Amino acid sequence: MLADLPGSTDYGILSPDGETAYLLSDAGRDRPALLAVRRVTGSAGTAARRVEGSAGTAVRGVEGFSGAAARRVEGFSGTAARRPGVTPPDGRHRPAWPGLPGGGPQSYGAAAGREHAVAAERGEAVPTGLEHGVPTGSEHGVPGGRRHGVAAGPEPDGREHVVLAGRDDAELDQFALTPDGRWAVLVWNEHGRSALAVLDTGTGAVTPLPPLPADVVTSIRMSLDGATAVMAAESPDQPSHVLLCDLATGRYEEVAGLGRLAHAPRAELIEFTAHDGLDLAAWLYRPPAVQGPAPYLVYLHGGPEDQERPTFNPLYHNLLAAGIGVLAPNVRGSSGHGRAFREADDRELRFHAIEDVADCAAELVRLGLADPGRLACMGWSYGGYLTLAALVAHPRLFRTGIDVCGMSDFESFYARTEPWIAAAAVGEYGHPEQDRDLLRALSPLRRFDRLEAPLLVVHGVHDTNVPVHEAEQAVRAARARGVVCEELLFPDEGHEIRRPANRAVFVGRVVDWLTHHLVAPHH
Repeated sequence: MLADLPGSTDYGILSPDGETAYLLSDAGRDRPALLAVRRVTGSAGTAARRVEGSAGTAVRGVEGFSGAAARRVEGFSGTAARRPGVTPPDGRHRPAWPGLPGGGPQSYGAAAGREHAVAAERGEAVPTGLEHGVPTGSEHGVPGGRRHGVAAGPEPDGREHVVLAGRDDAELDQFALTPDGRWAVLVWNEHGRSALAVLDTGTGAVTPLPPLPADVVTSIRMSLDGATAVMAAESPDQPSHVLLCDLATGRYEEVAGLGRLAHAPRAELIEFTAHDGLDLAAWLYRPPAVQGPAPYLVYLHGGPEDQERPTFNPLYHNLLAAGIGVLAPNVRGSSGHGRAFREADDRELRFHAIEDVADCAAELVRLGLADPGRLACMGWSYGGYLTLAALVAHPRLFRTGIDVCGMSDFESFYARTEPWIAAAAVGEYGHPEQDRDLLRALSPLRRFDRLEAPLLVVHGVHDTNVPVHEAEQAVRAARARGVVCEELLFPDEGHEIRRPANRAVFVGRVVDWLTHHLVAPHH
């Protein structure tokens, strides 16, 4: 059968008896929640369901049933498919896709305007019978009172979908199930910081646990006796460490890690209003022992649907030690603030996200924190793109910029990136053929005649997500205009800088570059 769910599902695990799947899913909601998909003997199931939303939505499947969750792949041939694995009751983990041990993304072609289901055993995309959203069966509601799809046909053995735990003010980030399936430990994302709660899967009662001694939980598992939650956690002043929580007492214990760093600054969450009235939030790191307005870096995360959270970041520590403050915002399009905010930068709305960067700089100046003549902008991946876009949209706002693995031109990006990435990018940026004018207007390289700020470009030679060609053409264009531009290429890296020696070089080069442009001229 097919377990059809509205929205997207990122993670799931089966109950010990195999009758219930607990899923981390937005379930058609504004924010991710905990969803239970239970067997209902004798009821009619659903073969497929049309999912509302923009074209280019990823196909996600959940392993462990005789079928897999299906998502529409309409609007663009080759829309991305992704199927995260789910641990079966026997503890064995099957590959999410044949030939991809441990799971991973895979592309499946889909004729425009047709839905496809994912066959669990073969990992194939097959038509469901829905064409252009027209069903062959009857409509079905979704728990919660909102209709999110239409049924393509009944299955002899059905499932019911029940939202067990969801909040309007937070997103469910992770969860862990006790071995007997009685309890689930929920990790909520509350404006970027983690908070824990325990769910009784039988009654639905949710009990908050005491505040964590760390800011962000990055992973969680349960002990074999179900009494202890075992977590990896970190904070701006403490690297990743192992944290235990006794569920009966709510007591936390750190059992492995380096401890907190002395005199390390904490992250401050600030909120402000964007140019069009949208509420924005950012993490502020103040440089110690700096009197008056200071040099500041606006750091932009990737994604664009990632989220800046208060985790341990060696780059920030080194910048602060050099007297440079950091503002790390979640501009529109980021996760953690609901679906409407996450989709607020799609396609033509991307121009507003670029203006959000300027709003961040203006807020630093308004608060009296930053010297308006000593501002810099930097970002990785999508953040690198956003950096380039901000530099050409506001040529004199930033004294310098640093692009790390960012796209400079959408035409070349679509032509050279992985097919599954290109397909998934359509909903975010636009179709490479149908939206050619929009993509050209959004491409920083097309406006490099406005570039004035010195630029440092960093890239991994083996990057297949954003190929190094994006960096090379940006460097050529900047130098042709007479703009100071330096290039830092890592011949043994890809889209991320992973090797410790390379990370040290990267951090050192960035700190030196920003110190030269923001601090040294004012000594």
